[in-house]
Amino acid sequence: MISKEVILRVENIESYYGPIMALKGVSLQVQKGSIVSVLGANGAGKTTLMKNISGVMDPEKGRIFLENESVEGTEADILVRKGVAHVPEGREVFPMLTVEQNLLMGAYTRSDKKEIRYDMELFCSYFPILKTRFEQMALTLSGGEQQMLAIARGLMSKPKILLLDEPSLGLSPKLVKEIFGILNRLNKDQGVTILLVEQNAKAALDIADFGYVMELGRIVLDGKSSELSEAKDIQEFYLGANQESQLGQKRWKNRKTWR
Repeated sequence: MISKEVILRVENIESYYGPIMALKGVSLQVQKGSIVSVLGANGAGKTTLMKNISGVMDPEKGRIFLENESVEGTEADILVRKGVAHVPEGREVFPMLTVEQNLLMGAYTRSDKKEIRYDMELFCSYFPILKTRFEQMALTLSGGEQQMLAIARGLMSKPKILLLDEPSLGLSPKLVKEIFGILNRLNKDQGVTILLVEQNAKAALDIADFGYVMELGRIVLDGKSSELSEAKDIQEFYLGANQESQLGQKRWKNRKTWR
């Protein structure tokens, strides 16, 4: 059940890479217990947005609120303690540590040893392959197994919101379907709140409650996932053969957004 309580609120943030403006007044919000997707092609600014929210980068302008607390400019490790877990693009597991050690690293902010073990068993029940790989080093896992480990490691901090950046990247359609199904179950069973950045629009919209479309550093469209799935332009550019095409700001300049 989705709460009306807003966990995350981003207001008009701007961010730069040197002289290049990567985010141009981006605003969005995520309600507790929901899955929100951010769609867009390469270069749209999706990963930069996630880095700003998780404290890896600081916005030049704008505000970021976590449960009504202003957190823009807060260090990444402090944000983890406050309840923000970021699973970055490319997984970034600790390759020379075992699966178990990786999971324990995800719980480094916690001291409740019994609860940590309980949560490890719980999340491995969603990713049962990890249990069979407990003593293996992460570098020996397949790409799909590493993605599962990265997600489980993020959950081990018991976050208020889980940020997932391109979890489908480099995976087969079968694995994408499996992992997104697990994310949906985690949301429904455990109430995990998820902000999901994805190029695979179909996979994202199938499990999300609400979505935003980014182009060239701006939000150009937003709405309920069911509405976005039915929108002609979304079908043409993201659900069809031209999925990687740019929408183009001119096409969206005067388009009314859904609220």
